[in-house]
Amino acid sequence: MNYQQQISISTKGHGDMHDLTGQVAAAVAASGVRTGSVNVFNVGSTAAVGTLEFEPGLLEDLPAILDRLIPPSRSYGHEQAWHDGNGHSHLQATMLGPSLTVPIADGKLVLGTWQQIFHLECDVRGRKRTVVITVLGD
Repeated sequence: MNYQQQISISTKGHGDMHDLTGQVAAAVAASGVRTGSVNVFNVGSTAAVGTLEFEPGLLEDLPAILDRLIPPSRSYGHEQAWHDGNGHSHLQATMLGPSLTVPIADGKLVLGTWQQIFHLECDVRGRKRTVVITVLGD
């Protein structure tokens, strides 16, 4: 059985994070899949998805560590070509990745107690994002 839906997210700009766990769980429930997997995919090259404990400290820590590892700079090749201030945004999003696959067992997401699915905006401005949720299984 296959099921797919899209959700929209309005972000506020660099470092804005959203908890998608409830929306992904709802898509799994709507699919009727009992055993399988769900893929969560951000459409676009300057945002990412993943898992972490969705709590205030980590909501600050993740964007901060990304800015230390890949800081905003005008020296990136992307900046030399486009001058749009978001070369680091592309690199940060690429480092984390645009998608996540989570197992489904007994019709529910297989996540740890303190593990939620997040969306992270890496771009320098707010965006309207599309996230595709694809459920596969029996």
